Amino acid sequence: MEEIVDGLRVGTMRNTFTAVLCGAATANIGIPHLLDAICAYLPSPLDRTKAVGTHPKTGDLIERAPDEKEPFSALVFKTTSDPYTGKITIFRVYSGVLNSDSTIFNSTKGIEERIGQIYELEGKKQHPVKQAVAGDIVAVAKLKETVTGDTLCDAAKPVVYEPAKQLLPVISYAIEPKTKADEDKIHNALHRMIEEEPTLESHRDTQTKEFIISGMGQVHLEVIVEKMKRKFGVEVVLKTPKVPYLETIRGSAKVQGKYKKQSGGRGQYGDCWIEMSPTGRGEGYLFDDKIVGGVIPRQYIPAVDKGIQEASVEGFLAGYPVVDFRVALYDGSFHTVDSSEMAFKVAGSMAFKKAMEVCKPVLLEPIVNLKVTVPDENMGDVIGDLNSRRGKVVGVEPKANSQIIRAVVPMSEVLAYSNDLKSMTSDRGLFSTEFSHYEEVPTHLAQKIIAEAQAGRKDAHNNH
Repeated sequence: MEEIVDGLRVGTMRNTFTAVLCGAATANIGIPHLLDAICAYLPSPLDRTKAVGTHPKTGDLIERAPDEKEPFSALVFKTTSDPYTGKITIFRVYSGVLNSDSTIFNSTKGIEERIGQIYELEGKKQHPVKQAVAGDIVAVAKLKETVTGDTLCDAAKPVVYEPAKQLLPVISYAIEPKTKADEDKIHNALHRMIEEEPTLESHRDTQTKEFIISGMGQVHLEVIVEKMKRKFGVEVVLKTPKVPYLETIRGSAKVQGKYKKQSGGRGQYGDCWIEMSPTGRGEGYLFDDKIVGGVIPRQYIPAVDKGIQEASVEGFLAGYPVVDFRVALYDGSFHTVDSSEMAFKVAGSMAFKKAMEVCKPVLLEPIVNLKVTVPDENMGDVIGDLNSRRGKVVGVEPKANSQIIRAVVPMSEVLAYSNDLKSMTSDRGLFSTEFSHYEEVPTHLAQKIIAEAQAGRKDAHNNH
């Protein structure tokens, strides 16, 4: 038996083969065998080469042996929140000794942290210990600034270890609070969850006004939602995120925006002529002041610009922001008494809306770069599926019995790609996306999107 264990240990450490164990975590079957196998077959700190880091200021390479006589150094690999003790930081000691009630240096942040009681974790139990030595995995509570990936060390002998490479999120959902009370607590809960889960990302889409949460898969995000409810009492619903469409123009026009209002006493008067034309994709909004001879006083010209910018936030076709256009303000008139900044702001807005009607407005959609890794036998199915999603395959490269497919695909076509890829590849496919650029939406699809957006705006208006 000892020879079998020794053989398995040597083979595992040489990467000659990989030990595979069976079990069921939810039924608590096989866990003791897994822990025994880790102790028996995987390398201990003494079997590994020295840990290599860098000096935080000079960048010089520094080696630390897994020895208690070396200066203290450790790498934080997990941060979690406990309802009773607060934030818990879990780290692996690479070298030296750490004592309870001491001060250590966070070399990643360049700050000192106060260490209180050190704990060894056993499930939910926390066992206090007086010190931690090289090779130990321990936890401490209530570190103020330290997060996952930081290095803790002796201030006199600083070192920074490279943190584990974080995987990029592959799937995104919008999260919607169930109640007003949940909405108030959602920011804090998300912040705490991201501290615990470095693979989790969250942001508020300024255009769609949705909270977007991104993770490693649907199950991952469902677990996060359950944790938010259990730990922080925040209930949210996962929804497919809205696509952040944009609008732009293909034509040019010269139009007048004239605002004239008389209602007893002082009136309102603003009059401007603008020429609106398209710019290159990604150039944004440009404003040219071509007023000569004082036909519009200088103090009113920024008001015209502001009126156009505010009107462009809700576009002409479907209420999406208008981008990539130039406005030249070249003529107008004013009234010595009735003209004001407000009047010229309204006039600028009116001119913009009038120009949009004749400048051939079109809808733009976000395009993403998609990287899909699939087994060889599934490559044909996946490429065929990407073509059906209006995707363009730009490259395929082999990698160890699998293929890496790179494509550009409209974002709207891959919002639910995770489940579709799972069914095509029997859950053996991986993918990641990143934003690339905007392209014009095909006419037949644009008409449908515009109709849906207009119906949604009408419903929102009626409800309001």
